[in-house]
Amino acid sequence: MSRRQFYMTHAQSWAAHPRTVAVRRAMDAMHDDAATDDLLFLEDFETRGVPSVAAALRASQIRRANPLLAAELRAELKRGRPLTPAERGVLVAMIG
Repeated sequence: MSRRQFYMTHAQSWAAHPRTVAVRRAMDAMHDDAATDDLLFLEDFETRGVPSVAAALRASQIRRANPLLAAELRAELKRGRPLTPAERGVLVAMIG
């Protein structure tokens, strides 16, 4: 399978609904389909990873645009549970 075929097959394979509280919270504040797609893509990339340069670049751009969300998402996935308000507060203070 060529890279193009791989990308076209997996381009929209992420979940239609958020699996983490971090992404769900961010999506509640958004009303833009493109931004919602980006958040769902980032969540899927952080959980499964997609072995393509294009996917890694897109995830990197989304992380740069949303550093707090990216940090919260990674922390939630690492812990296996949503962050407590105190943990989220510490993260907000660290990220800004």
